[in-house]
Amino acid sequence: MSKRRDAILRTSATAIAQHGVGGLRVNDVAEVAGVSSGLLYYHFKDRDGLLDAALNYINDRARGYRSEGNRSTDSARGRLVHSLLGEIQDRPEVIENSLAWNELRASAVHEERLREPLARTTAAWVDDIADAVSQAQLAGEISPSIDPHRVAVTMTALVEGLSGRWLCQEISTEDARSHVLGAIDVVIPAETTIPSTPSRISKEQ
Repeated sequence: MSKRRDAILRTSATAIAQHGVGGLRVNDVAEVAGVSSGLLYYHFKDRDGLLDAALNYINDRARGYRSEGNRSTDSARGRLVHSLLGEIQDRPEVIENSLAWNELRASAVHEERLREPLARTTAAWVDDIADAVSQAQLAGEISPSIDPHRVAVTMTALVEGLSGRWLCQEISTEDARSHVLGAIDVVIPAETTIPSTPSRISKEQ
């Protein structure tokens, strides 16, 4: 991504977080990003194109901080837990992302044009979590009877709901993360024993 394009999308995410979808104005974004309106229209065609790209930017940024530190976690289930907790952190970029996401979700109730791109980016998040669940199942750390997609839909919806209460300061960061952990223990309990799989047996032989 070019520096100018990145600046435009970063500015757009900030505008949505601070002023809502209605506060995303092409001329204002161009001015803050330090580019001409013509360049912005060149990259994104119109305001809807900018909004769609901003949604993808917000989703990609979330993927980045959700995966931070995963290499230091040996457990596949641990990486899943880390990813879900990653959505609630006292970090400026996480808070801004969460504010923007909640603004977009609320606006989509009344603005039909937002529903398809929001559904697409939500589905990408669900797929990421479902894949993490599947990886933990392959490692024998989560029951194979659990449906990864259903669990992913449940957990992302729960995290999103807790995020809204956290942003409104109804609950603290610590409490929100504690609720996420409690839900994980109920919905995705760890296997108490890790059975030997055919692949492990063949490797040992």
